[in-house]
Amino acid sequence: MSLIRFQDVSKSYPIYDSPSDRLKELLTFNRRSFHQDYWALRDISFEINRGETFCIVGENGSGKSTLLQIVAGILAPTTGQVQVSGRVSALLELGSGFNPEFSGRDNVYLNAAILGFNSAQIDRIYPQIEAFAEIGDFINHPVKTYSSGMVVRLAFAVAIHVDPEILIVDEALAVGDIYFRQRCLRKVHELRARGITILFVSHSAGDVKAIGDRTMWLDQGRIREFGGTDLVVSKYLAAMVQKDSAYLDLKKREPRASGARVEAPEVVTEIPNIDHRYGDARAEILGIAILDSSGRKLGLLRPQSEAIVRISVRASEHVEFPNVGFMLRNHLGVDFAGTNTTREGIELAPMEPGDVNTIDFHLQIPNLYPAEFSFSPAIADGSLVSYRMCDWIDNAITLQMGHGEGQVYGYLHLPCKVKVNNRLQQPSPIEEAQLG
Repeated sequence: MSLIRFQDVSKSYPIYDSPSDRLKELLTFNRRSFHQDYWALRDISFEINRGETFCIVGENGSGKSTLLQIVAGILAPTTGQVQVSGRVSALLELGSGFNPEFSGRDNVYLNAAILGFNSAQIDRIYPQIEAFAEIGDFINHPVKTYSSGMVVRLAFAVAIHVDPEILIVDEALAVGDIYFRQRCLRKVHELRARGITILFVSHSAGDVKAIGDRTMWLDQGRIREFGGTDLVVSKYLAAMVQKDSAYLDLKKREPRASGARVEAPEVVTEIPNIDHRYGDARAEILGIAILDSSGRKLGLLRPQSEAIVRISVRASEHVEFPNVGFMLRNHLGVDFAGTNTTREGIELAPMEPGDVNTIDFHLQIPNLYPAEFSFSPAIADGSLVSYRMCDWIDNAITLQMGHGEGQVYGYLHLPCKVKVNNRLQQPSPIEEAQLG
């Protein structure tokens, strides 16, 4: 059953060149137009089911906040139909809904009353809100004296304790400290388990991948991609990399005088999987393989063992500053670790059309928790700061991490030596005399 339904929804704002143009339009009783329409949303259609965590990604100005305000009932669409069923608790712009002159306590009661709670009900949930916010005696002070983090703490505490059927979170956690942010994300997971529908907007790809059931990518007010979170986020991040690469302006070197084609002695040509692929195609990934120290293909990653990530690439055009690397992702799709030739201090020679290179990354596998890890190979042209992506393949090969010695608490076991009552530094003879 869908709790939120958008059908061909569009939203426009009038843009005036000057305040006098607005007055002129009013004086003509809107018979003449002195403005231009800015369409924040165009032909948006989607449904969100009960108990679903639905994420929205997109650049600033893509229409995300406008869409959320329509769901919350703050704005009305210009065209189209919107259906929202259930109590909505929205965490939108910082401090929205709070009266800065009122105390935090007064704002709690005011916000809960607007949502239909009576005094007895608010009295019952107020201790929980105060405890979760953890702002101390500031709860009795005017909100205008709060820091931005304190405002978010109180706003989030109210939003999750007013028994919402739909919770809207718009990038509010970005200004919170790490401790409170982790508590909020755990609370979001608890609400998911209880079947609360969550509409979540964030620029953090890791957060979106961790909690999103489905994701929508908005681009200039229109739906660019819609579907599974991993694929949509991958395409969104790829587009952002390509957009950033457009600013690259590197000084070109002289082409190789000999014109001889470079051919690697060993080349891998197998790509087991392609979830998503992007780049300007001036060079391509030919293959990737995970090998042991003897060159045999690995079927399982073993902690405390050596593994070789072999990546073969071929140029189809001139690549001035080739940089080959990979990203390691965990089973949640979160980027876990990665490296590349430039990061490791290896400068590859410029590649001409037809050149083939094979790069071997020799890794010492740490004692990681047993789960699936995928490798995403890439070749780019440029520096670590400014580059053009030539070819990137999401999750080209996936291997299971085997069990190591002992229990892994968290994501990995840090190499550690334990000593009991051991001096870190031996005392000097003078210090020994003083101690004696």
